[in-house]
Amino acid sequence: MIVKIENTPDARPQAGLNQADVIYEEVAEGGITRFAVVFNSTVPDVVGPIRSVRAMDPDIVWPLGGVFAYSGGAAPNIPLIQAAPVNAVDESAAGDAMFRDRSKRAPHNLFGHGDALFAKGGNPVPPHPLFSYYGENETTTGDPVVAFSVGFGRGYDVAYSYDAPSRSWQRSMDNGPFVAADGAQVAATNVVVQFTNYPAESEGETVGQGDVWVFSDGKVTRGRWTRPQHEQAAQYVDATGKPIKLLPGRTVVELLPVGLPVSAIGPPPPPSPEPTVPTTAPPTTKKKP
Repeated sequence: MIVKIENTPDARPQAGLNQADVIYEEVAEGGITRFAVVFNSTVPDVVGPIRSVRAMDPDIVWPLGGVFAYSGGAAPNIPLIQAAPVNAVDESAAGDAMFRDRSKRAPHNLFGHGDALFAKGGNPVPPHPLFSYYGENETTTGDPVVAFSVGFGRGYDVAYSYDAPSRSWQRSMDNGPFVAADGAQVAATNVVVQFTNYPAESEGETVGQGDVWVFSDGKVTRGRWTRPQHEQAAQYVDATGKPIKLLPGRTVVELLPVGLPVSAIGPPPPPSPEPTVPTTAPPTTKKKP
């Protein structure tokens, strides 16, 4: 199931983000970002706020199938999502699967019941894999990184810091933790920064190719992404052409416009060695009387 979730300040904290398997973050109009949130291994009790479909969403979800939950959209975009191989469920078709939280202002108050939305059904089951993963005994590769930032723009810049005990990247915005409605900071095992061409607002091209930075296990691997057609998922390869692998776990894919910055901070240098202290006193020279 893929749910389109808002990311303006009025929408935060969002419900269901910490139950997601994959989160795609895309740029909408005015430089704001929105999420296409993929659930497969876990069913969220409540998810939202649910908002409208954008032109780039059909290509994002095409390899996955399943249910796509959204609320309206511009006239050209609705036929596009209805033509994709998903069960597109909007507010009018959802019935009791979506509801308005009257404690919040519209349009930031439409939420979904995860189990009822999953019950709408979609194929294939299970979905095709999106990524390549490390095997149990494989050693991860890349350059060490302790933190990095993704420069979407004012109010939507994202920062991640590595938490070694959980082997996860902790997400922050506006110099503070980015938390979900359950009160927990949103975190991901992997963060993929996929540099994306946006010929117009909300029209990022996820079919094609470009640069990619993959953050996993406290390291970054730089390479290229390729996706010749929307029926298949993007492939990530390093400078030698080998697949870039991820750790099993939640993955955030940042669909960052080409030309916007990503800044990575490496670990501090090792401390300088202590000066050597002689273990025996140096010999003394006696002067002759």
